Amino acid sequence: MNQRTASAYGISTTGALSLALTLLMSAVGTIPATAQDAAKPPDTAKVAHRHHALSLVGEPKMPADFKHFDWANPDAPKGGRLRNWEMGTFDSLNRFSIKGQSADGLGLIYDSLMSTSADEPSTEYALIATWASYPDDYSSVTFGLRPEARWHDGKPITPEDVIFSLNAMKAAHPQYAFYYKNVVGAEKTGEHEVTFRFDITGNRELPHIVGQLEILPKHFWEATGADGEKRDITKSTLEVPLGSGPYKIKSVDAGRRIVYERVADYWAKDLPVQKGLWNFDELSYAYYRDVTPAFEAFKSGDIDIWNESSANRWATQYGFDAVKNGHVKKEQLKHARVAGMQAFVLNTRRAQFADARVRNAFNLAFDFATLNKTLFYGQYIRTDSFFANSELAATGLPQDREKEILEAVAAKHPLPKEVFTAPWKNPDATNSGDHRTNMREAIKLLGEAGWTIKQGRLANAQGEPLKAEFLLVNPDFERIVLPYIEDLKKIGVDASARIVDTSQYKRRLDSFDFDIVIGSFSQSHSPGNEQREFWGSEAAKREGSRNVVGIANPAVDMLIDRIILAKDRAELVAATRALDRVLLWNHYVVPQWYYPYDRIASWNRYGRPEKQPSQSPGTVVPWWYDAQKDAAAGARR
Repeated sequence: MNQRTASAYGISTTGALSLALTLLMSAVGTIPATAQDAAKPPDTAKVAHRHHALSLVGEPKMPADFKHFDWANPDAPKGGRLRNWEMGTFDSLNRFSIKGQSADGLGLIYDSLMSTSADEPSTEYALIATWASYPDDYSSVTFGLRPEARWHDGKPITPEDVIFSLNAMKAAHPQYAFYYKNVVGAEKTGEHEVTFRFDITGNRELPHIVGQLEILPKHFWEATGADGEKRDITKSTLEVPLGSGPYKIKSVDAGRRIVYERVADYWAKDLPVQKGLWNFDELSYAYYRDVTPAFEAFKSGDIDIWNESSANRWATQYGFDAVKNGHVKKEQLKHARVAGMQAFVLNTRRAQFADARVRNAFNLAFDFATLNKTLFYGQYIRTDSFFANSELAATGLPQDREKEILEAVAAKHPLPKEVFTAPWKNPDATNSGDHRTNMREAIKLLGEAGWTIKQGRLANAQGEPLKAEFLLVNPDFERIVLPYIEDLKKIGVDASARIVDTSQYKRRLDSFDFDIVIGSFSQSHSPGNEQREFWGSEAAKREGSRNVVGIANPAVDMLIDRIILAKDRAELVAATRALDRVLLWNHYVVPQWYYPYDRIASWNRYGRPEKQPSQSPGTVVPWWYDAQKDAAAGARR
């Protein structure tokens, strides 16, 4: 399960720029329900008690009668504003369609059935829903809706809205269709009650991902728009949508700026899951074509908060006066999130990357040690797992349950022999001469794969050169990619880089029209259905999916099913480690790095609770505007 923290906790939903490259069922020992069984209503005698919260990693921390999260200040004052920034542009206010580039922050205007906790991994608490229940076989989930839940136009949120939302999202975007593939229907089972039916049993995650469902107003989307045409959720639009969340859209300057205003009479403002949160009267996003002018805008006070992604900038560009005099606060906050995998993604749909030996050679040619020393000031840790910074990462040789799972897969589908015989590790170039050794090994692997040097360039038996274009959208990465390109050229690869704008980047990414991109595969502590979208064979052939690597491997599909249908936490951990090991030994990506801290700089005009939530310590959701701090800082300035 991917925690929904982008819009809810970081106040940012970057989309294609961040590449939250953020699902068949044939798992051993689990029998899918038949279509006839799936159509039956749940057996209420087998339905468990009504849950105020759902967790995939243990018991929820907060009891049913909790008053507010312990990382929120229930007495936080309301007021002030927070100005954010985004790079690129936008041309749509519909975040549920594959068409167009949607504006950032649109998640602020919608509520979901359950609300994810920023302090607990894979845990969510009732929001629009007041309770959730499911039978022991996980064949369905039922949510009781709060009668007081309201849209911004004052109309109640109904079971019909919930049912409409599921069907509309699945129709509007292939990622929703895939994510909720096993949710085959929803029906009204009470005045304020909705039951979702699943086409399989034993999937512990399905009640959770249904709880993440953002609810849309049926009466709005089925009505006529301002242009006189019936609204269509499958299309992009700049018409301001109706929501139910803590904010609504105040103003839009298409492609340049979007401003949200707090809903003063927000229906959920006094619920425990929202108490003390969403305190700013106004949240805005200004769009920039390049990071340099955006950072200058932050330094001058036109942007209030900066989430730093550049180790170089963090180390060298924060000596301006506002930092020195305390007007800007610079912080590193340790988080407990799964680091996931940030990497150079090699498009295996391209003929030159179909062979794992070629992909391995590209990893051998990447000199991370030198980059970390010269550009990153030694701040980063080389990523050696798709689930780094967690117990889910594969280490050493497979043992016990993990080994049993891998042996069961190997009995049906071939696996790299190293899966059982060698711990996976990245090439090391720490010592002098290591990188030259790695480059020689890369040339050897390329030769074994049929690529030989001809007139200084690698070519196959047909005389075709080995080409590799890095498709970039963020100019910051050019300084990282260019040294890598030079090393690739040394071993005969015809490598190059191209920077495109966000719209072109999204089109090419959605259609898989690239050789190499930089991708980030965010993970949670409880992986599940989203793994199909990341690595599943069905997703590989569907445009717009997050399987940008193009993995179509039945062994991987089988392991994904084992994760999704794991009966308990121990089996989930073992199956995830097995998947991690198989992905790594197939050399699908060239791993980059991670940093177990959130780096945040902000203008010192805000208050915040003393306790920081472990999963998102940098979240601004519980912050509030402090007029006295702002005045004092202004005086120092």
